[in-house]
Amino acid sequence: MISSIDLMLLSLVVICAIAAINVKDLLAATMIFGVYSFLMCLLWATMGAVDVAFTEATIGAGISTILFIGAILHTTRRSKD
Repeated sequence: MISSIDLMLLSLVVICAIAAINVKDLLAATMIFGVYSFLMCLLWATMGAVDVAFTEATIGAGISTILFIGAILHTTRRSKD
């Protein structure tokens, strides 16, 4: 059976995925992607896959988010959207 915590986490993951696709600002999309990765980490942990959750937390929510933010801060805008 699926518990209420799993359903809540899954719905938050879907909301974050849709929000990351629809947001216009790259920095905001990166932050939402970091939240998405952290929620996936929690989802993996509730399913009992602690090793996958740890990897998702370190690589997905940690290193990838920092590298994306660093890349965004080193770029410039071409237009004034």
